[in-house]
Amino acid sequence: MVAIVKVAGQQFKVEKDQTLYVPHVEGNAGDKLNLEVLLVDANGKMSIGANNGAAVQAEILDQVKGDTVIAYKQKRRKGFQKKKGHRTAYTKIKVVSIA
Repeated sequence: MVAIVKVAGQQFKVEKDQTLYVPHVEGNAGDKLNLEVLLVDANGKMSIGANNGAAVQAEILDQVKGDTVIAYKQKRRKGFQKKKGHRTAYTKIKVVSIA
């Protein structure tokens, strides 16, 4: 059984017992999430739409940060240089059930 869910404005294709990194979602490790379901494919039978009666349960495993992204700015012949960096926050979740 496969489902497409929407988390923090992004869509993900998920299966049962799959682990994935999604944009930061509030919560602690061990908390349960109910994800918004857009499509469900159960053995070739598809149901489309948010009101299809399907539910996807997920569990938060950890709150992590991604790799450092460097933003470097420079203006030639002016002596201007600026270097900034940031690490995007992600939430590691595990899909517990698709019903």
